[in-house]
Amino acid sequence: MPGSLEPLDVGVQIPYHFRCPISLELMCDPVTVSTGQTYDRASIEYWVGTGNTTCPVTRSSLTDFTLIPNHTLRRLIQDWCVANRSFGVERIPTPKQPADPASVRSLQTQVSSQSNPSHTRLSAVKRLRGLARDSDKNRSIVGSHNVQEVLLPVVFSDSECDSAELKHESLALLVMFPLSESECAFVASQPDRVAHLVSLLFHASIEVRVNSAALIEIVVAGTRSLDLRAQISNVDEIFEGITGILNYPLAYPRALKVGIKALFALCLAKQSRHKAVAAGAVTALIDRLADFEKCDVERALATVELLCRVPAGCAAFAAHALTVPLLVRKILKVSDRATEYAAGALLSLCSAAEQSQREAVSAGVVTQLLLLVQSDCTERAKRKAQLLLKLLRDSWPEDSVANSDDFGCSDVVPF
Repeated sequence: MPGSLEPLDVGVQIPYHFRCPISLELMCDPVTVSTGQTYDRASIEYWVGTGNTTCPVTRSSLTDFTLIPNHTLRRLIQDWCVANRSFGVERIPTPKQPADPASVRSLQTQVSSQSNPSHTRLSAVKRLRGLARDSDKNRSIVGSHNVQEVLLPVVFSDSECDSAELKHESLALLVMFPLSESECAFVASQPDRVAHLVSLLFHASIEVRVNSAALIEIVVAGTRSLDLRAQISNVDEIFEGITGILNYPLAYPRALKVGIKALFALCLAKQSRHKAVAAGAVTALIDRLADFEKCDVERALATVELLCRVPAGCAAFAAHALTVPLLVRKILKVSDRATEYAAGALLSLCSAAEQSQREAVSAGVVTQLLLLVQSDCTERAKRKAQLLLKLLRDSWPEDSVANSDDFGCSDVVPF
């Protein structure tokens, strides 16, 4: 076969028949289609998923879209990888097979049937959760069978036959999927269900606590009714529970991600922001600000800006020695949105206290703001920066760039 061997960067040649005809890369999960041709699973799934109905090699119509694992070829590829490991070739792992829709339906039936013993239902939930965690494709298959409708009644079951472990495993599986508006209303419209989730925020297991916070965030974000959102945010101890998750050691990073999502969603209800402040959210946000990932930094800064809009929040942030320096440092460092939120929070703080103005100037905010108003950042961020510059005008140091002759010729809109 011409060109049966092609050079690799690792200094070893890869057999032609080990390469996927689509990607020309070493196959990790070879599967055979109805025409008898073998492809890497990811490549042929993408080919079919983009609307193609023919075999890429033969151009014959695919009469059946079933993908049959080619175990023999996969083992040959694995053996070849092992034989060439001295050249830096890593052995491909044995791929986990995608979930079978019929098996998924059977497992969901076992979970929903209250006549089944609790341990049988628990085993079925664990198997579904394992499948969903294996791959995005499996998660899609499990979700396509409306697993949410099966799990919601289990999570909030009052039956003594349903063990706590069954409910907690069902909760862990449930938060892996989005909820429809009606499913969010199923939770939000019943105070006892919301109270149950809040009680789980103080569970001994951090996983149960985080999963409860995740469901609270999903429900709040998916509920259109402002009254229902406000009712959830007003439940006693909900902010204490979320703040406790934010303060959990970094050894469990998911707590930080879920905690800030939940806190931000709850703080959108302005009637309850003072409760977040009273629960210690201000200290938690500032102490954790350096630990968030990029998208979570944006949420954290947005939450800071929201809490700065209430007097208690503004005072609490102003009293924290790191608030102003950290906010100044985030301007133009993370993203346009993060810059906008940081500038908005600083505007609130500096409008409320001259001490914050002095701290901001000492931290170098003037230079940052001048760069901001001349950048490609959002118009809202620029407006906030201009207002903040005007507010700080009396606090600018005599030798700052803002008081130089160059500033008079800048593009900054005059005040």
